[in-house]
Amino acid sequence: MSILFECEYKGRRYVGLGKPASGETRTLYQVADGRLREAVISGGGPEAVVAAVTEGAETVAVSADDPEVRFLPPLLPTGTGNALITGFMGTHRSKFDRDPAPDEKFNAPNWLIKGFGSWARMPGEPLTVPASTIALLEEPEVALVYVNDDDGVPHYAGYTFGNDLNDIGLHLRNPWGWTPYAKLCDTSMTPWLFLGAPPQTVTGRIIIERDGATAWEGPFSCGADAIFHRVEDMVGNLLSYPALRRPGLVNYLLLGADKASYHDGFRIADGDRITIDVTSHDVVLSNVVRYARQASTA
Repeated sequence: MSILFECEYKGRRYVGLGKPASGETRTLYQVADGRLREAVISGGGPEAVVAAVTEGAETVAVSADDPEVRFLPPLLPTGTGNALITGFMGTHRSKFDRDPAPDEKFNAPNWLIKGFGSWARMPGEPLTVPASTIALLEEPEVALVYVNDDDGVPHYAGYTFGNDLNDIGLHLRNPWGWTPYAKLCDTSMTPWLFLGAPPQTVTGRIIIERDGATAWEGPFSCGADAIFHRVEDMVGNLLSYPALRRPGLVNYLLLGADKASYHDGFRIADGDRITIDVTSHDVVLSNVVRYARQASTA
C-alpha cells in the first residue's frame, strides 16, 4: 500500500514517500500548498496521486531526524487553516450488548468537533490538557481524511491514526452536557497518509510510561471490524451536512475508540508518556501529557 507524508523543510513544503525510519535519509519532493489536495480530487487512485506530486518536482535528500523537518497532518492546508478534526462516539461493538442485524436501519452515533486541523499535534509533541482535568482517557483511533473540491463535494484521500485524548472524568459527571468540554484536550495524529480504503482490522498496544518505566499497558483494536456501525453509513450521513461541505475544507474524521486505561483503573498523570503502537500497520504515535496552568481572564 502506498504511504506518503507532507512536511515543511527550510520554509518550503514537501511530500515524502513511505515511513522514514530514524536516521534514514529520504528524498523529499517540493510541492505547493494544496497540490496534494488537487491530486486527490483529480482521482485515478494511489499511483496517480503519487505521480502527480512527485514527477518533475524539485527534490532534496534529508535525514528523517533533521531538526528542520517539521511533519504536518495529512493534507493540512497551512495557507488557510481550512480543516476540522471531528469524532464519533460510542461506536465500538464492545459498547453494545448485541451484534448489528444485516439489514438494520442506520442510527447515527454521537459526534462532536475536536478543533481545527492546525490544532493536531504530531508524534513527539506534547499534548496539553486543562488544569482542571478530572481523569484522562487515551483513545487510539483511525482518522479518515476527506477533502472537498471547489463545489463542496468530499473526496476520500486515505487514512491515518490519532489519539483522541479527553477528560472522561468530566464526561461521566454530565454525559449529555459536558462532553464537548471533556474533549478540549490536544489530539495527536500521525503524518502518514495510507492511500487505501478505510482499514478493516487495526490492532496494537497502548503503553503509558511514568518516570521512564511502564505504568500501564494494554491492547486495542479500532478498525471497521471493531465498530458496530458501518463506516460508510457514518461518513455518508455526516458529510451530507452543508457545514462540512464547504469548498476546500479538509475533514479529519475520528472513528471512535474502545475502552482503555481508565476502565482498567489507571489514572494518567501530568508528565506521563502515551505511546500508541499500531502494530498491524507498523506505526507508532508517542506524546507526553502536559497539564496547563490554571487559566485566568482579564
